[in-house]
Amino acid sequence: MLVKNSFPELNDRARGWLHFLWDKAGTEDDWSSSGEPHPWWDRYSTPPMTNFPRFDLADSCYAVALMADKTPAWREAYAQILDQMVDRHTTFWAAVDWLTQFGNDPDRDKYPDVWKGTLIPEHLWGRYDSPGWTANGVEPWGLQKDPVGADGMLFFKGFFNLVMSLHRYVSGDSKWNDPFKVVGVDDTHFQWTHSRVAEHLTEQWRRHPEGPHCENTKIWPYCLSAAGLGLQMFDQLLGTDRHSVFDEWTDYAKRHYLQVEDGLLQWVALYYDPIVDHVHKVGSGGGTGVAWYALPQNPELAELFYRASLSATGWDDPAVPVAVPSDPRGLVMTAMLANEFGDAVTHSRLSDTLEQLAEPRYFGSESEHFGYWFHLDEPWPRGQMSASLMVTDVADPGDWQRLFRSPNLSKFEQPTVEGIEFPRLGLSQAWNDLAHGMLQVTTYAVKPSLAGEETAFRVTGIPDKNASVYVRCDGSEYSNWESVGSDTIEIRTEIGSHSFQIYTGYREGAADVDQRTRTRTVPSESRHSNASVSGIIRVGSLNGLASCPCCS
Repeated sequence: MLVKNSFPELNDRARGWLHFLWDKAGTEDDWSSSGEPHPWWDRYSTPPMTNFPRFDLADSCYAVALMADKTPAWREAYAQILDQMVDRHTTFWAAVDWLTQFGNDPDRDKYPDVWKGTLIPEHLWGRYDSPGWTANGVEPWGLQKDPVGADGMLFFKGFFNLVMSLHRYVSGDSKWNDPFKVVGVDDTHFQWTHSRVAEHLTEQWRRHPEGPHCENTKIWPYCLSAAGLGLQMFDQLLGTDRHSVFDEWTDYAKRHYLQVEDGLLQWVALYYDPIVDHVHKVGSGGGTGVAWYALPQNPELAELFYRASLSATGWDDPAVPVAVPSDPRGLVMTAMLANEFGDAVTHSRLSDTLEQLAEPRYFGSESEHFGYWFHLDEPWPRGQMSASLMVTDVADPGDWQRLFRSPNLSKFEQPTVEGIEFPRLGLSQAWNDLAHGMLQVTTYAVKPSLAGEETAFRVTGIPDKNASVYVRCDGSEYSNWESVGSDTIEIRTEIGSHSFQIYTGYREGAADVDQRTRTRTVPSESRHSNASVSGIIRVGSLNGLASCPCCS
């Protein structure tokens, strides 16, 4: 019988998503100029801005990092997934737009009419490149072969640094600080390290207080907020001061990229083009995407954007139906924010809506995988949207902010579970109870057919294993373990649902560590709550919510 406790634990949906991501990240595919990514990598969502596979890489990392914080004493599976995300981010397909879109878009006189005024300035219609077209080679920059070293391409290097920072935080491995190569134009290669990428990004930002640009010639607050988040984690890990450029940019943005009157947000900038000196404004609901990335860095600004978005959409008002935009990204990101803010009313309403809209489904030979399919009739869950929505299944209120503001760096000094035969055996819980010197571990069979097969795992970092180490399994004393090193034991067991309490005696710093004994597990069976929902209305657009991640 499993012994329950109040420490964090992965729910069924989180476990199913982890199993799928393991397969997705670990399946070899060809991201070179002569190959093509596996079709489950999302290069379809929210065109023309994010229909590139690197956005699936970044979006997939957030729930992984949050899951790793739920089981900080077991990190190896998450670390491997994140490592494979970083590796793909060095390839041709990660920067395919910069490496293939040269000069002005030859089809810019054929854009859909719906883009006029929403994505493209009306007065420049027919002679202005759309968002998403990188225009590598245009003046004043000329052709720049290196997607990291280029003046632009922030939406490559900023997210790249964020993904590398999350990998290092979860794994403790500095491998990406060794030289590696990034693919450039014509299959050239450029050598970088994680530290050099962060330093280069910081130096570019200091030279441009308005912010480095993404495409030639657009500066996006959304991408800058994500880039700042990567620098924030980098500083936490290495003790540097890169993130100050974001704070300085925030002051600039308040003067140039938004307007507030009587405490109410009037408009926000979708992007700024310094070449034509055009701030492309959207309505007051247009800052949700920025809010998600800005929240751990500037909570006040994030809340301003979040509240303005709710006022624009009415999604927090139980008296009106939930209006669903044609692109669900805005709905998903608002649900992520509602969960993070602990806004129970809004979260309940949007969760009920998304339970119908997002098509949650278990799949795989034994229903061991989970994802959100969004009624798209595709063979796999839609990558960017499913990865983003999984954040609400994994995180409790405040977890996203804690990840960056108070990262758990003490985990590397604490007893750790290693050698799990994942994805045969999974761990839903791995938590050091520092108040009692006890490591809490809960196992499960990833596939039911594997239950009963023999397996083993190790616990490392035990301070004094010869003194008083003992193990309990499912509430009873357990003796099927042995010492295998100076600070390591090996526990032999069978694949299946078991709860282990391993007394390690590790208590150091217990008074300074948030044990989170009140953390709840989000129910995994259904997103539906008992709160009433007035209904669902599908609409093409909402005030300020253009179909893009920035003004979602």
